Amino acid sequence: MQHTTLFLKLLEKRGFTDDFLYPKYENLSNPFLMPDMKEAIARIRQAVSNSEKILIYGDYDVDGVTATAILWNALTMAGASEERIIMMLPDRFVDGYGMSKKVVQRAAVEGASLVITVDCGSNNGEVIDELLSKGIDVVVTDHHEIMGDLPKGVAVVNAKRTDRDVPQTLKQLCGAGVVFFLARAMVQEGMIPDGQEKWLLDLAMIGTICDAMELTGDNRIICRFGMVVLAKTRRAGLRQLMRTAKVRKIDTEAIGFQLGPRLNAAGRMKSAEISLELLLTTSEIEAINLTEELEGLNAERRSQQEAAVREIGERGISDEPVIIVTGDWHEGVLGIIAGKLTEKYKKPAFVLAETSEGELKGSGRSFGDFSLAEAIKACTQYLISGGGHAEACGVKLEKEKLADFIKAVNDYYRGLGLKHQERFLEVREDLKVGKLSSLTLDFMGELELLEPFGNGNPEPLILLDGVEVVFVDRIGKDGKHLKLTVKDTGENRLRLVAFSAPEEWFELKNGMKISMIIQPMVNEWNGVSSVEGRILSIKK
Repeated sequence: MQHTTLFLKLLEKRGFTDDFLYPKYENLSNPFLMPDMKEAIARIRQAVSNSEKILIYGDYDVDGVTATAILWNALTMAGASEERIIMMLPDRFVDGYGMSKKVVQRAAVEGASLVITVDCGSNNGEVIDELLSKGIDVVVTDHHEIMGDLPKGVAVVNAKRTDRDVPQTLKQLCGAGVVFFLARAMVQEGMIPDGQEKWLLDLAMIGTICDAMELTGDNRIICRFGMVVLAKTRRAGLRQLMRTAKVRKIDTEAIGFQLGPRLNAAGRMKSAEISLELLLTTSEIEAINLTEELEGLNAERRSQQEAAVREIGERGISDEPVIIVTGDWHEGVLGIIAGKLTEKYKKPAFVLAETSEGELKGSGRSFGDFSLAEAIKACTQYLISGGGHAEACGVKLEKEKLADFIKAVNDYYRGLGLKHQERFLEVREDLKVGKLSSLTLDFMGELELLEPFGNGNPEPLILLDGVEVVFVDRIGKDGKHLKLTVKDTGENRLRLVAFSAPEEWFELKNGMKISMIIQPMVNEWNGVSSVEGRILSIKK
């Protein structure tokens, strides 16, 4: 295929080949390269064959909910009776992160002889030991860092295990991705008809993108084909959710900013079971009702997080390298608040709120070289519990230990000797463009070959160097958005927009020469398509 010169420059810069542009489903890694996959499949086969009761224990975020739905689908595809499968999601406000001890009582009462975890379990050895003591087997499927000893389950399917040599591409899978690989292993073992597992790709893709996994290797294949499956999904709930969210094009933005927040809102504000029911329902009426409930919860979530970020800004931020704040905020939005603070102040952040038991519980967000998983390990003596990834975590501590925790985290940060971490958050261009005529619809069509965008494959950004301002205007109800038109020396023009633009950008005048970094996009109006751009930074 003949590519535009600009697109070829982009491929060269990123080192992408045709294997990346045109991924093949059959190039997915062998699922049996995952630790303990063989043992997990053997125990699941036994449970299905003997009609044992199986309890799936998930998590309350999008990754955990999609993983739970994938496993339920995979077990029923393998012949397990729906009546013999129990699904249990933790309550964010009562159970917190990881496995709750309530699973022991639930499994015993329900008569389950096998518990399968998804997106959790690697750091819950104590709970797993209790299950084992009652004669209940446990298969762990997870992707989180293992903070202590490996739990003693029948199988621990986690590529992050340090006692096994596992390909890096498998270490990048999210919880839903791990369970999808479990389903693929069931196909290879003849438990699921060949090809039927592909109908699970829509959920695996949503979990992968919403958990901010690196979209290369196996994850790229999952997400590329997952978007194809989502376009023709059999799931009544996802079809209705896309209608409600007005998803016109299935891409990373639609998943990450329209579907994901709505699915996450249930676990954040009320109960993740609402989203799980939506993903599994076959009723169009129920899908409509559940989607309406999610829409309301998501609006409430957005309102509360915006109020909290304003409040923290009005208080002021300390000079410490890590932001750690407490307040009377809804527990479900603490992670989002931490992310917003990190984005705004260019520092790692922990946001904590007091629980009904009088403890502090919250979330952390980071970037660059500061790993929250390692920070938690270094400060574990001040915590009741904690776990997560390098860039996101959850913690719980006693109020009396707050000052010690703040000091320990910041001392740990300073001890690393990190320099210029803000560079990891800077907007960087992929290509420099002088002639606006090179930003064609053909080029924009080629960019779609790179979808889905995300970690490891960010959306391409363009530096417009030395263009002239020819039109400036405020738009939007509150006049917070900037509309701008620029031209190059050849009189080629480009329309641009900046949402919630900094006030100094409105001071631009006609005739000014500026350089800016933009995200190119296609605008369609009255059946006519044109290339425009979203402004990310401006240099006068």
